[in-house]
Amino acid sequence: MRIIRFLNDPHPPVLAAVTDDRRVYPLPYTDFLELVRTAERRGETPLMLLRQVLSSSEPLKRSYEELALLVPIEAPEVWACGVTYERSRDARNAESGGGEVGKTCYDKVYEAERPEIFLKSTAARTVGPHQPVYLRSDSSWQVPEPELGLVLDRNGRILGYTAGNDMSSRDIEGENPLYLPQAKIWRHSCSIGPSIRLAETVEDPYRFEISCRIYRGGRKVFEESASTGRMKRKMEELVSFLIRDNPIFDGTVLLTGTCIVPPDDFTLQEGDRIEIGISGIGTLINSVKAPVPQV
Repeated sequence: MRIIRFLNDPHPPVLAAVTDDRRVYPLPYTDFLELVRTAERRGETPLMLLRQVLSSSEPLKRSYEELALLVPIEAPEVWACGVTYERSRDARNAESGGGEVGKTCYDKVYEAERPEIFLKSTAARTVGPHQPVYLRSDSSWQVPEPELGLVLDRNGRILGYTAGNDMSSRDIEGENPLYLPQAKIWRHSCSIGPSIRLAETVEDPYRFEISCRIYRGGRKVFEESASTGRMKRKMEELVSFLIRDNPIFDGTVLLTGTCIVPPDDFTLQEGDRIEIGISGIGTLINSVKAPVPQV
């Protein structure tokens, strides 16, 4: 069972459940968190509550593909983890020119007890399906980073899973790791969606298949896929460090790191189309736009 939000102009956005056969059922809740809290008040799980609601509901006549999807949750904060896959460690070493002699900071964090966790985005900086992500004006080497996102409550409980794009300026981070915030945070540098897969419907989160395709001028210029089974760290471990002495908010999203990195000679361009797919969650599609001039 998946949860989505879609436009319903001139009315407020609609929260809906999507069954595995892709039927869409509008829900009587304003957002995902209201669904979760309602279930908790009744002593039920979200899935139990949804089954009751759907048993007396009719699906939309419109198909899932016809809906104008929004971010499935307006996350107050999006955090992200780095170097959780061997492929990510190797990419960070390549962009920094390190790794030839001795261990780099990326090698060390890959092997350390403490993971790399950083603030990635806020609600105002995060976009959803079919909204554009922006390039950064002072970077010449930019890539998407396809990642599995964990939707958390304030206690760090994993409520669901979504797909995320942690846009990254590889040249800025490669110049100096202390530039990480500038390499990661700018206008529309993060997207999440298209849905939230309820955590209780996922048997094994280390069996998600993640794919990334990039199109330019209608032609596919990059494609790669990998499994969350390659992740070095456990998801609960990442969450435990995020909430350590750090209050988080209901609906916080934690991106768990990337296992897919385009070649070193690749950079995004205006007009590119990014498709990030995760099995059981859906495909997050965003176009790429040039930087917005500052006023």
